[in-house]
Amino acid sequence: MLKRIKIATVFASVAAAALVAYASAGMSSPGAAAIATGAPAPEFAGIERWLNGPPTSLRQLRGKVVLVDFWTFDCINCVHTLPHVESLYEKYRDKGLVVIGVHTPEYAFERDTKNLTDAIKRYGITYPVAQDNQYATWNAYGNQYWPAVYLLDKKGNLVYSHFGEGSYAETEAQVRTLLGLS
Repeated sequence: MLKRIKIATVFASVAAAALVAYASAGMSSPGAAAIATGAPAPEFAGIERWLNGPPTSLRQLRGKVVLVDFWTFDCINCVHTLPHVESLYEKYRDKGLVVIGVHTPEYAFERDTKNLTDAIKRYGITYPVAQDNQYATWNAYGNQYWPAVYLLDKKGNLVYSHFGEGSYAETEAQVRTLLGLS
């Protein structure tokens, strides 16, 4: 009986240690971008289709401040952020801000281009949207969240990121600073 208790104790200890190691391995802190602040942003990759504009690259956007917004149309948190992203685009596009929506689907029906086009119209999105059905751009950024905003300076380097809803005033302040308006 004592031998069984010892074996069970050893097994439980090993299992607990393995669980702790698994839980902490590769975990980033909540809200931490996979690309470091100050690092060059990855190029758009594997885009199946561009909507609301022609295909573009970050290299073509050098000299502009770029806001990259990862979203998906059936995510309620994403839907809540879209008016704020659209507002930034409307306010600052003539001052040098470019907004690129990267639609990375969570569910199979979100991969359908007609469904995405309908959602773009329904939500009044006027900035370009890249359809990232294969998660190539999502993975290049090391993104883990919907919605996610990445703000790039005129050289294409990451200067700010925000995950989830909120911080709209802070995001706008960062845009204004990068545009030299504050």
